This record gives sequence, C-alpha cells and structure tokens, in this order.
Amino acid sequence: MIPFLAKLNRADDVLLPLAARLVFACVLLGYFWSSGLTKLDGVFTPSLGAFAQIFPRAIEEAGFDVSKFGVFHRGVALAGAWAELVLPALIVLGLTTRLAALGMVGFVIVQSATDIIGHKAGAETIGAWFDRASDALILDQRALWMLLFLTLILKGAGPLSLDRLVAVGLARGQGQDAAQAAHGNREHGKDAKAKGQPDRG
Repeated sequence: MIPFLAKLNRADDVLLPLAARLVFACVLLGYFWSSGLTKLDGVFTPSLGAFAQIFPRAIEEAGFDVSKFGVFHRGVALAGAWAELVLPALIVLGLTTRLAALGMVGFVIVQSATDIIGHKAGAETIGAWFDRASDALILDQRALWMLLFLTLILKGAGPLSLDRLVAVGLARGQGQDAAQAAHGNREHGKDAKAKGQPDRG
C-alpha cells in the first residue's frame, strides 16, 4: 500500500499540472481571449468596449467619448486587454507558469471587484458559499478558477511544458560550464606541476 501511495505522490506532480492546464485550455482560454480581443481596436489602441468593461461608471459620465480619457485610463485598459491574451497563452504553453497563474489570480480579483462595484452585479450573479446553488458567476465559478490557478502556482507547469525545456537547457548549460571549469583546473594543475619539477637535462 505504501509503495502505491509513493507512486501516486510522484504521479500527481505530472498529472495535476497537466490536467489543470488542459482544463484551463478547454474551458477558459477561449473566454479570456474573446474578452481580450473585444478590448482592442489595434495593438496599442483600447476599444470603447475596454473602457465600458473596466471603467463602466467613468465611461457613462464621459458620454461614451473615449477621447476624454487620459493616459492612465488608456494604459489600464490596454494592460487589461493584453493580460487576457498573454497570461492564458503562457499557462497553456507552460511558460513562466507560476508567474502567469499568479497574474491571473490578480486579474480575476480585479475583474470580480469591477463586476461588483462598477457594474453593480446582483446577488444572483455574486452568489454565496455554503448554499444549495452552485452556478453563481463570481463566488461559485471563479472560486473554482482560483483553485485551478493555485494548483499551477504550487505545482508549476509539470514536465510537459516549456518551463521544463528551459530548465533542462539551463541545467545542461551549467553542467557544460562546470565541466569546462573542472577541465581547466586540471590542465592548470598539470602545468603547475610540470613547472615545479627540476630540470635534469
């Protein structure tokens, strides 16, 4: 029984990160990419929809005129749009996975706060814990998102990832450097020993 548990513990380092990334790709990748693309009119141009989603009250006060927004609002809208495109891609590829998952935690917290405060989400949308319903958008669904991100933060991307390829490449490079240094030290020792021998000619 104990060997089985040991194998199971080793397997979870492979299966859990892979399953988390696969579920994210199947369920949330399209959602975030679609949302991010609606926030862009160009690579560096946030759309009206970006301001409406991120600054709902401010855009109403501005009469939906985006020209009234300054650098700060434009920067936040642009950062939010690109975060929805870049961070999910990094998670799926398994590149800087822990950092990307941590970034998604921050994004979802801000997203939820904006929904509640800015868009004045109702009780049905917010939901509640420890009740019979499980389909509320914020407290129910996004709690499960957070569990998925927490898995990636703690476990990393797993062996089937670009993170692992990068780690292997770095380790190989460090091993070669160490081998070259050791070889250089041996050659230096041989030279020093040869110079220290008396001339018998």
